[in-house]
Amino acid sequence: MSSSLPPVPPSPGVGARRKGPKSLPRLPMSVFTPPPSGTSDNFPRPPSPSTIIPEKVIDAHVVAPGGDLSKWTQEIDSALSGRIAGAVVSLTGTEPSEIEKAIELLRSSASQTPAVAILVPFSLDQGVPAETPAYLSSPSTTGPRIVLSTVYTRYNPSSVEALRWALEKGFTIDIDIETNLRAGEGAWEDLEEFLTKAIPTAFTGKIILSNILPPPDDLSLPIVKLLTHPSYNDYQSQSAALSLYANVFIKFTPPVWGSPTPAAPEGEPTSDTFDKKEWKKRIKMYIGPALEAFGYERILFGSSPSPSSRAKSSAGDWYELARESFAELGTEQEDIDLVFFGNAKRVYSS
Repeated sequence: MSSSLPPVPPSPGVGARRKGPKSLPRLPMSVFTPPPSGTSDNFPRPPSPSTIIPEKVIDAHVVAPGGDLSKWTQEIDSALSGRIAGAVVSLTGTEPSEIEKAIELLRSSASQTPAVAILVPFSLDQGVPAETPAYLSSPSTTGPRIVLSTVYTRYNPSSVEALRWALEKGFTIDIDIETNLRAGEGAWEDLEEFLTKAIPTAFTGKIILSNILPPPDDLSLPIVKLLTHPSYNDYQSQSAALSLYANVFIKFTPPVWGSPTPAAPEGEPTSDTFDKKEWKKRIKMYIGPALEAFGYERILFGSSPSPSSRAKSSAGDWYELARESFAELGTEQEDIDLVFFGNAKRVYSS
């Protein structure tokens, strides 16, 4: 007597699939029809980049030897009239014997623009300082905050010890990156190793990196080729790596590109010069990865370029170029207010 196995039941859904495709609901044509003019306010168009303007501005990087802000004030007068809420003043280029005097000047009413913080020179290469000046050892509890300002050129043990000492003492520190990042991935890796070894497990200060947004670049390299260039690939990946460090911020300052910052032309944005249009295209290429890595909450606008730059840059021209570059990326009002004001206030006032 032969025995036969019962037929295998079809898997769930087989019958349904054999019945043919299921009818999908149809959307009414009104979905694809623009609203009448009377209801257009309910469907606003995206704001024009020309209307995305920060309500207030704190310039997070103003190099003013001796604390003299007159040149900067003249440069930003027309572009930022009525919007300036403060400046982070760098005393780079000030003689050591004149730093105390410059600090007092900025703390007094003699300065028309309120100094949110004062950046004082500090050397990484010399390691832990044997003694500290009075403005560091006994800082004032009132007035603008004292912040260390230094330059990173290469990885070495002395630099690691100096940065760790500063952070353990509770200082916030600005670091201008002057190593050759275009030399290849090794330069970025050295910078990452420097931060890894120097940053203590727990610290209250903050680290602000400059001269990496945008990074040094070769303007003779066409933008089409830059997209696939190793230096741009390194920038993308290493920006993401640097963003993983807590309390690390980046400044958006005039780039070291061997060329003057294009002047803001008179009239509407459509009258931009060829140079300005090219700069904005390149700048936006660098803003994109930085935003993906750091977000709007950790980018600070500053108008003075790196001390390593030899090209001319006007604070007003850079502000217009920076603002337009962010606005043309579809930046919302609240985010542009963070980049140009809120982040600097939070980083340097707390």
